[in-house]
Amino acid sequence: MPRPSGLDSTDFLASAYGSQFRVCPTPNPKLQLVLSLEREIDLLELERLCDAVGWSRRPLRRVRKALEHSLLRVGLWRHDPRLPKLVGFARCTGDGVLEATVWDVAVHPTYQGAGLGKELMAFVLEQLRQMEVERVTLFADPDVIGFYQLQGWQLEPRQRRCAFWYSP
Repeated sequence: MPRPSGLDSTDFLASAYGSQFRVCPTPNPKLQLVLSLEREIDLLELERLCDAVGWSRRPLRRVRKALEHSLLRVGLWRHDPRLPKLVGFARCTGDGVLEATVWDVAVHPTYQGAGLGKELMAFVLEQLRQMEVERVTLFADPDVIGFYQLQGWQLEPRQRRCAFWYSP
């Protein structure tokens, strides 16, 4: 989607990603990464991201249904005016008041190590705070649970797959 004349970059990004977008800081000034709640998640693009992080494939019809029933869906996009690319993703389920659970947090390996996972999770928690959710549960593979612990998540007693975040 080339930029229509007369739109400044903020208006253009809002037209591409929705009004609740956030630009992520990056060490490369030529690279623009955008978090979005509103840009549609293409299922094939999500499947490629999941392949890249080594997750097993799920039937696309079930993925579509899971996305439709999610409380929150966040895409992390490598901005390109013609064709943005999905490079990160997270989703939440829950009642939107008392409890939420974070699922399927992924950042493409090419983009890992630059703080984007932290940005993605901060954005997710900010959205849940705005909903006034009191407790957030997260399930993650054991090899990445330390990532969440460094961000202040409290591990479940066995310290295996589950972590909790409580609203201040």
